[in-house]
This record gives sequence, structure tokens and C-alpha cells, in this order.
Amino acid sequence: MNNSLEKFNRLVDALQELPTIGKKSATRLAYYMIMNDTFIGMKISHAIEDALGSLKKCTLCGGMSEDELCHICCDETRDSSLLCIVENAKDILLLEENGLFDGKYFVLESLEGLSISHLEKIIENGVNEVLFALTPSIANDAVILYIEEKLSSYNLNFSKIAQGVPTGVSLENIDLLSLTRALEDRVRV
Repeated sequence: MNNSLEKFNRLVDALQELPTIGKKSATRLAYYMIMNDTFIGMKISHAIEDALGSLKKCTLCGGMSEDELCHICCDETRDSSLLCIVENAKDILLLEENGLFDGKYFVLESLEGLSISHLEKIIENGVNEVLFALTPSIANDAVILYIEEKLSSYNLNFSKIAQGVPTGVSLENIDLLSLTRALEDRVRV
């Protein structure tokens, strides 16, 4: 009898491959789209198909774009003297959604895929400050040092996002690295 639901099970399996979606959530989503609201299922299907056919990496920054260059790289009102290096294009969406940064971006993705010459071409277009907005970790600290060394011949200011104790979290729930950084980077009040 389970073979009669082969297509439903394939849908559940496909949904389950998405990050943070387990079997229960995948089953609930599949059931809703198939049995409760087929219009939403079709809408999602068409949106995925359209996005897969239209979205690509910006050739300059590596962010998401429907064109060769993304809207941020084309925006001449943005501060081109500030360059924010992020881990992935999703980080750009987060910063842009909240209006937290008005400069340009560079998506790192991986150190193996990093083209220093490409980064240097961006730097040569008037960048004065490089801001690292990377997840705090020992590995990313090494990445920051590597990039700083490779760009040391340029007159740049380097900065990184602040780290430490999040608001509203007790010290007993803070990991040692965050607590150490919070103490080292303390500010005068």
C-alpha cells in the first residue's frame, strides 16, 4: 500500500533535504500542499522554477543577482570606500534587510575559492576600509589574518564585527571564546 504514495513520499524526501526540515515538518508541508491548498504548492513550484532559471552569482561581489551585476554593485549611491566581506550571499540579504550597511560587499564562500586578484581589483576602485562580517571562530580569524596579509600593500583600514556577550544572556550560558573576546574588547563607560 505504501507504493501507492510513492510520489507523496518523494515529495517528503525532497523537502527533507532542505536545511532545518526534518521528516515531520516535511510530511506536514507536503500534506498541506497536496491535500489542503494545492494553489500554494503550485505557487511554490513555479517560484522555485523561476528562481532557479533566473538567479546567479554577481560577477563582481558574488552575491545573488538576476543580472551579471547585482543591484548593490550597480548602485552608485552606496559608499564604495567600504567593503564588507561576508561568508555567503545569504549574509548580504540579512544585512540589507535590516539596513545595517551602506557599502559594497564581497562574498568569501571558501578560502580555496578566494581569488585575491579579484579582491584586489575591487579594492583598487577606491576602498579605504575592509570590514569582516564573518562568524566568529578561530578558523575565520585565520582567514582574516590571511586576507589582511595579502592586502597589506594597500592603504586599508581593517575592522571586524564586534563579538561578545549577547544582550539578555547570563554569563553562565556564554561560551568561553565569546566571554574571552568580550573581556578583551571591553569598552569604557
